[in-house]
Amino acid sequence: MNLQPYTINCRGQLLDLSTPMVMGIINITDDSFYAESRSRHLQHIIDKAGQHLAAGARILDLGAQSTRPGAATIGVEEELDRLLPAIHGIINHYPEAIISVDTYYAAVAEKTVQAGAAIVNDISAGELDRDMLATVARLQVPYIAMHMKGTPATMQKDPQYEDVTREVLDYFIQKVAQCRAAGINDVIIDPGFGFGKTLAHNYTLLRNLAALHLLECPLLVGVSRKSMIYRLLNTTADAALNGTTVIHTLALQHGAHLLRVHDVREAVETVRVLQYMNNNLQVTTA
Repeated sequence: MNLQPYTINCRGQLLDLSTPMVMGIINITDDSFYAESRSRHLQHIIDKAGQHLAAGARILDLGAQSTRPGAATIGVEEELDRLLPAIHGIINHYPEAIISVDTYYAAVAEKTVQAGAAIVNDISAGELDRDMLATVARLQVPYIAMHMKGTPATMQKDPQYEDVTREVLDYFIQKVAQCRAAGINDVIIDPGFGFGKTLAHNYTLLRNLAALHLLECPLLVGVSRKSMIYRLLNTTADAALNGTTVIHTLALQHGAHLLRVHDVREAVETVRVLQYMNNNLQVTTA
C-alpha cells in the first residue's frame, strides 16, 4: 500500500491519494442491484450522505441510472431531475462534501458540475457520448474513466478476451492519451470489475491489478457486493459484505487509491488496518 503520491483537484480542494480514500455510493434509482443502496426521496439521500461522511467517506458518488446488466435506460432529463435536487440538498447540508456524478452523458456532467459536483465518473470512458471528454476538459474536474466491453445491455453476453489484463491495459494506454489530448488534467482509472467480464476475467484482473500502475494514474476499484463475489460464494448481494472486504484488502495490497463502496465504515477500517501494518510495524530479524 505504498502508493504513488497522486493528488486530484476537486473544485479547489486537493485530495492527496497517497493514502487510499473511500467513495460512498448513493444510488438515486429504483433498480440498482443492491436494494439497500437505493435512495429516491431527498431526505433519505441527504441522510445517506451524512452517514457516509460520518463513517469516513471522502467522496460521495451519486448515480441516477442503474448500470446492472439489462437495466432500463433513462435519458438526460430524467437523470438531471434526479441528480440536481440531490446535489443541492447535500451541498446545503454538507458544504465541504466532494460529490462525484456517475453518468455517461456529457450534458449531465456539465449541468451537475455547474450545480456543485466536483468529479465525473463515466462507466463508458467517453464511448457512449463523444462530447464527454471535451466537456470534462472544459469543466476542469477529475475524470474517472472505466473499462467496459460493450454496453450495459450487452456487456455480460459471453465476453471474450485473449488476455484480459493486456487488453484492459492497452485500452487505457489509448484512453489516457485521449483524455490528455482533450485537456483533462486528473484522470482516474477504473478497470471495470463486472462490466463485460466473466468471473475468471474479474479475478485475473484483480490478481494483476498492479500492472495498471504503468498508466501513472490513480486507480479506483469498484467491487462492492458485486456478482463476482456473491456468485463465487453462492450467496446474494445482501450477504456479500465479508467477501467484499476480502477483495478490498487484496485491491489495496495491489495499490488501489480509491474504493467505491456501499459500506463505508467497513472499507475505512480496512484501509486503516492495512495502513498500520505497512507504516507502523518494524521488521525484526532473529
